[in-house]
Amino acid sequence: MKVKGDDAADASKTERRREQRGWVWYDVANSVFPTSVVTVFFSLYLTSIATNAAKADSALNGANPCANDSAFDHCDVTFLGTQFPAGSLWGYLLSVATVIQVLVLPVMGAIADRTQNKKKMLAAFAFTGSAATIALATVSGTNWTLGVLFFIIANIGYGASVVVYYAFLPEIATPDERDALSSRGWAFGYLGGGVALAIQLAITLSADSLGITSADAARIAFVISGVWWAGFTFIPLTRLTEHQRPHGNEHGGSVVSAGFKELGTTLKQAKAFPLTLAFLGTYLIYTDGIATVANVSAQYGSVELKFEQQTLITVILIVQFVAFIGGVLHGFVAKRIGAKKTILGSLVVWIVVITAAFFVKAGDEMQFYLVAAGIGIVLGGTNALSRSVFSQMVPPGREAQYFSLYEVGERSTSWLGPLVFAGVGQATGSLRPAILALIIFFVAGFILLIFVPVRRAIKAVGNAEPTLV
Repeated sequence: MKVKGDDAADASKTERRREQRGWVWYDVANSVFPTSVVTVFFSLYLTSIATNAAKADSALNGANPCANDSAFDHCDVTFLGTQFPAGSLWGYLLSVATVIQVLVLPVMGAIADRTQNKKKMLAAFAFTGSAATIALATVSGTNWTLGVLFFIIANIGYGASVVVYYAFLPEIATPDERDALSSRGWAFGYLGGGVALAIQLAITLSADSLGITSADAARIAFVISGVWWAGFTFIPLTRLTEHQRPHGNEHGGSVVSAGFKELGTTLKQAKAFPLTLAFLGTYLIYTDGIATVANVSAQYGSVELKFEQQTLITVILIVQFVAFIGGVLHGFVAKRIGAKKTILGSLVVWIVVITAAFFVKAGDEMQFYLVAAGIGIVLGGTNALSRSVFSQMVPPGREAQYFSLYEVGERSTSWLGPLVFAGVGQATGSLRPAILALIIFFVAGFILLIFVPVRRAIKAVGNAEPTLV
């Protein structure tokens, strides 16, 4: 027979499940930005706009025109008195956007923890980012500087919303629920990003029959991305609730100064949790390898393996949809053997997949598709379980700040993998040894993770320990 306490527990569990179902939808909402906007459409679109501007300037000044439509040959643009090739704009923009996030995200995380007003902050960042993404569709002709502005705003909105979103995880899931929940979020994020990208690519590939240009198709993709992001954000906003009391009673502009004070306190106290920092440092090593493989795979397929754009598009979609299966699979395995062992296993799979990529024959699509499927299996799951494990090592009440350090650290170290890839490629004259060199990140991550006592790290911050870690 049930007693009153049992009814209360059931009600609490039902409400928690409701919040968890809503929380997952923000992965679906935000994944469209890094997938469609950053990875696929905006880099080429912005470069073409900047090239148009360079051509217009060279014609106006009587200088040498851009040669063979190259974004590097005599195609220079100027920003704040600095001149550089239009083809370099995207790389510089990503660097600047990353630096801005490094400066902004920790403060936003501290404000979120200080005010404990995460829902409103999630809404503000998400809707600002989605509006800026839609605004990218207004960039045309030669006004590439407008594109830079909107992209930076969208990127800040994305990064800050993800920090707040991650901070909900310890509040809405028990220690034994987090691995499965985090994995499910990553899985559905890849599924959502894949569906949106499939729609956008279908429009792009059918541009001629639809009577639109490729530039029109890209602008439509930006609108779809922004609307998708904003639309699916409403679901978590209707399900999530605030779980903690504010750390202070500041209002208005004083909240910002209080946020800086909160951040300073957190940074001082972080030294007391060296095991949490050890896990974070280990994660930053292997996630740099993951991000680099994802970012250079298209270049490797095009330059080294000689595949056409159609094949590369197919590979992107394979990775997106297989990553859904991989995310769910990681959560299933972690429930049985623990998150740490599952991450270690996924790092071994990464090593195998990268080794296989080294041996793919140029022009052999089936081999390339199999490697892409292998990447998809571990792409989302490794990061999903890392997010879950880290959430258990965070001191209660400072979730957003620690996750801002998590995000900032990830972006701050994301230059090392591409540097290794580019350097080895330049030294050897081939991208095959360059892709193989990335194994070092996964080997190092595997070895270091073995020596991180996860259960002791969770206990050190005062959190309840899960049954398996």
